[in-house]
Amino acid sequence: MELTRIIWLASFPILVTIVFTRMAWLQRRAMFSPTTNRSPPLPPEAAGAPLLGILPSLLTKGPLQVIRDAHTEMGSVFTVRLLHRKVTFLVGPDVSSHFFQGLDSEISQDEVSQFTIPTFGPGVVFDVDFATRREQFRFFGDAMKPAKLRNYARLMVQEVEEYFARWGPTGTVDLKKELEHLIKLVASRCLFGEEVRAKMLGEVATHLHELNDSMRLVTNLFPHLPIQAHRRRDTARARLGVIFSGIVSSRKTSYPDGGPNDMLQCLIDSRYKDGRATTETEVAGMLVSALFAGQHTSSSTGTWTGARLLAHANGNHLRAAVQEQKQIVERHGDRVDYEVLQEMDTLHRCVKEDLRLHPPAMMLLRHARRSFTVRTREGDEYQVREGRTVASLLVIHNRLPHVYKDPERYEPDRFAVRSGRA
Repeated sequence: MELTRIIWLASFPILVTIVFTRMAWLQRRAMFSPTTNRSPPLPPEAAGAPLLGILPSLLTKGPLQVIRDAHTEMGSVFTVRLLHRKVTFLVGPDVSSHFFQGLDSEISQDEVSQFTIPTFGPGVVFDVDFATRREQFRFFGDAMKPAKLRNYARLMVQEVEEYFARWGPTGTVDLKKELEHLIKLVASRCLFGEEVRAKMLGEVATHLHELNDSMRLVTNLFPHLPIQAHRRRDTARARLGVIFSGIVSSRKTSYPDGGPNDMLQCLIDSRYKDGRATTETEVAGMLVSALFAGQHTSSSTGTWTGARLLAHANGNHLRAAVQEQKQIVERHGDRVDYEVLQEMDTLHRCVKEDLRLHPPAMMLLRHARRSFTVRTREGDEYQVREGRTVASLLVIHNRLPHVYKDPERYEPDRFAVRSGRA
């Protein structure tokens, strides 16, 4: 009897765990089960021309205005049709949790990101399975750990100071063009090391521009369409592959026991879980993807932050950021490194507010591998069917008046608020 009691007491926690795990599994299965007669209705669909869908409106109004009009008319969940593809938009935090938090087996980036393969190249990012891609992202994560960033910050400061030392005391500049060039210099020094930066920058910058210019609306639907932009993209990507593979090979030959402490060396030294080393093709592809994505996001963010702060209406925010830096200089002198940069709270808030108003990626896409249901803040429920392309339009998402007070106003201090609307 006593033995039975001991066995029961020992087994009870396991039994409870099994029961609750089974209940959670059943609940999750119910949430994402195939359509039944009791399923919620499908989202409302925007009117469009036969076969063409909203294409005529896109050509006359532009994509952003078309989506804004649909959001105003139909609410936070709606579907639009563009040629053969239907896209369901989810706007606002109430309907977006599954978009950002769902498992890859339920809502995936793979199917909607195939258009990036000609740009990033074979064997990387969306040309590989999810498990391999996750390992490659881990390689990037290892290269961007705080210990690495501390070293990169020193290189970045050196590059920035050398660049602006060439400016005169007065004059007029194209802020976007200047920052794009500066960020290419910074990226090349941090990624490749100083020994290859000078001789490769000009050609690499030209080819990166060709890759960026090839990303058109039609590219999302027909990435291999034989148009001039795609032909220039393919030529540029092939040349970048040759350049970067040569850099990787040279680095391995010159530093057989480990080279400089930069991202390139980190990617060369990376190993998959099965012990396999990265190939030259993979490292070249990861460098292209890092340069392409990083250069675009950083130059866009820097340009918009500068434009906003230099606007007459935002003079108080510019003065606050400058005053903060004066105080930091008083504390640390001429030292500008990772730790010092982390103290620039006012400047960080200015950047965050710019990212809210001008996200580098206006829209994110996913593919629904299983049907799921969303509930709006008004209490309406809609089912997003398996196989549907799903979109989150950040440029609208970030300007919702029930989330942000005065959403069209540039107000960095909203990010100092700890409660309520930002």
